[in-house]
Amino acid sequence: NSGKPFFLYMAHYAVHVPLSKDKRYYQKYIDKGLTDAEARYAGLIEGMDKSLGELMDYLKQIQEDQNTYIVFMSDNGGLSLVPPRSGLAHSQNLPLKMGKGSLYEGGIRIPFIVSGPGIGREGVSNQPIAVEDLFSTILEWTGIQNATIEQKVDGASIDRFIRNTSLVDDNKILLWHYPNNWTNINLHGISWASAMRKGKWKLIYFHKDGNLELYDVVDDIGETNDLSLVYPDQLKMMARLMSDELKKRGAKLPTRKQNGEVIPWPDAVAKSR
Repeated sequence: NSGKPFFLYMAHYAVHVPLSKDKRYYQKYIDKGLTDAEARYAGLIEGMDKSLGELMDYLKQIQEDQNTYIVFMSDNGGLSLVPPRSGLAHSQNLPLKMGKGSLYEGGIRIPFIVSGPGIGREGVSNQPIAVEDLFSTILEWTGIQNATIEQKVDGASIDRFIRNTSLVDDNKILLWHYPNNWTNINLHGISWASAMRKGKWKLIYFHKDGNLELYDVVDDIGETNDLSLVYPDQLKMMARLMSDELKKRGAKLPTRKQNGEVIPWPDAVAKSR
């Protein structure tokens, strides 16, 4: 009513552990043959979906649905630990590898859906993006130019990729740095890692064992074929770029408890192979 733009950030606690039982939907999924854990999980998803639907219905009711951008996304990939999930561990996000807590695609590739003024109802973009791109994108949507921003802005507007899904920038770099322990499960691929995506290539640096893995995630979305030995020059280039980007951002590397030494940068690991 003020005539000014509004912003709503709706962060559901669902879908999250503990897997609560949404009594509105739980029995329906039990009747479909799901286990108790998966019926709870599915019920939480449907409850979240209903909540979003109610917000969208309200926008339509007040006739702001054609004047509002809606962004749907997750903070990480789906949980794939058993328990609390059912079935085989890390099978829940297939064909993506592993899940939450991992820098394999199952842990970091998430849904991203946008609707809003001038955006077509169909179309899928192959442009890799990250959550930090949303800040600059929202500024563009609201027409804010030359804003005074105290902090360094990491992301860039992705509006052009949303409006023209045929556009792809293979030079855009996505970087993840997770030098801490997410869980007490000592499993390769969970915790203590850095990853970088550039074009079709993705490099993962596992801090504990000092291993580098290289994947073509366009042709091999399941990360089944480590190409680090097949393309050594590409590995070194990606490792050098990852090291430069981590240093540019002031990232800290872990130290080994045995001797207090800082682990090497990924380019040093690549050179030693």
